[in-house]
Amino acid sequence: MRIDLAGKTALVTGSTRGIGAAIATGLARAGARVAVNGRTEESVDKALDQLRDGTPGGDFVGVPGDVATEDGTRAVLDALPRTDILCNNLGVFGAQPALEISDDEWRRYFETNVLSGVRLTRAYLPGMKERGFGRVQYIASDSAVAIPAEMIHYGVSKTSLLAVARGFAKAAAGTGVTVNSVLAGPTHTGGVEDFVYQLVDADLPWEEAQRAFMREHRPQSLLQRLIEPEEIAHMVVYLSSPLASATTGAAVRVDGGYIDSIVP
Repeated sequence: MRIDLAGKTALVTGSTRGIGAAIATGLARAGARVAVNGRTEESVDKALDQLRDGTPGGDFVGVPGDVATEDGTRAVLDALPRTDILCNNLGVFGAQPALEISDDEWRRYFETNVLSGVRLTRAYLPGMKERGFGRVQYIASDSAVAIPAEMIHYGVSKTSLLAVARGFAKAAAGTGVTVNSVLAGPTHTGGVEDFVYQLVDADLPWEEAQRAFMREHRPQSLLQRLIEPEEIAHMVVYLSSPLASATTGAAVRVDGGYIDSIVP
């Protein structure tokens, strides 16, 4: 399968590291011009150096701005007035007892994980529809449908993305623009390593800690390991391509599988 995104521009939010950086790399390798986003100019410049070193010939540009805020979103839109591919990857997560999550924390999760993508979709979707091509994706999570007891605010925000993606897909019906969500399972990033050690013995070596986490907190996984960021990126690159023209309004699973499936 050959995926050619030459001539396309892509914006990946929260792409200075982790899943976002892997997605940016995958899109660039497929030929897209990729706009790399992070909260600060410093973090974006550092990521650009790393991405260019790891992807010789890759076309990357920096668009710093905190898209969880209106001002940050405006800065990104000023720097990148149009895009063909929008990957709403930015997100925060963390463990916290359900009864201790404050109103401010609920708002922070909604602003960052949900409203950031809504704002950008609202801005870019009209141009995509006019041009007759566009790809919008929301990086959701298996936590959207299997709400973790240790972080229900995160799970609820990811459930919201499934509805958002489905709704915008209907708004784009018949235009050549597709809108989908990608349900990522527990993925091996630096932030997830910190999260794992919040839940298992901090003295365990990483491989043992990972296995303990999956056994004790994600026993439903058929994969029985953390997913690598590149495995999420492969699906995103495919969904960004003309080859995925008949997939829209979908929640596509890259979650490692479930012993008892909870998503059709």
